[in-house]
Amino acid sequence: MNPQLNFIFSRRSIRKFTPREIPETLLIDLLEAAMAAPSAVAKDPWHFIVLRSRAALDQLAANLPNGKMLTEATAALVVCGDLDQAHDRQLSFLLQDLSAAIENILLAANTLGLGACWLGIHPREERIAAVAGQFALPGQVIPVAAIALGWPAQESGPRTRYNSDCVHLERW
Repeated sequence: MNPQLNFIFSRRSIRKFTPREIPETLLIDLLEAAMAAPSAVAKDPWHFIVLRSRAALDQLAANLPNGKMLTEATAALVVCGDLDQAHDRQLSFLLQDLSAAIENILLAANTLGLGACWLGIHPREERIAAVAGQFALPGQVIPVAAIALGWPAQESGPRTRYNSDCVHLERW
């Protein structure tokens, strides 16, 4: 593993957090990193809901079957996409754009010492409906994922998941 890439190799899904609050400046850093992601035809269809209140975090946890770590998180981001803003109004482009933004958030959080966990919402209709209802999203706005955030209460060292069986040279 190239140690210059430790910010990638040390990124993990963190599900245990300390109660320490995240400064607003770090949340803005994460949002800036998200919006630095590539986007098809630079349409930037993303929108981010920032959660800091215990009530909002707990309600989101109740809406996401795998979101129990949100009850310990001190912040979260709900990553949404506006289908009207996506390139050619295509869901596929919207999902690619938002996935790039989400990965930027995860890598930035790790680099800043924060823990993060990506929680899928799309394509589960019941999750989409619950989250859209919680935040009164307009009809063309799709909640794609949530990211639990906090100071990690667990640590793991860098690791690689490289598998040469998944690498094909010149052809399959």
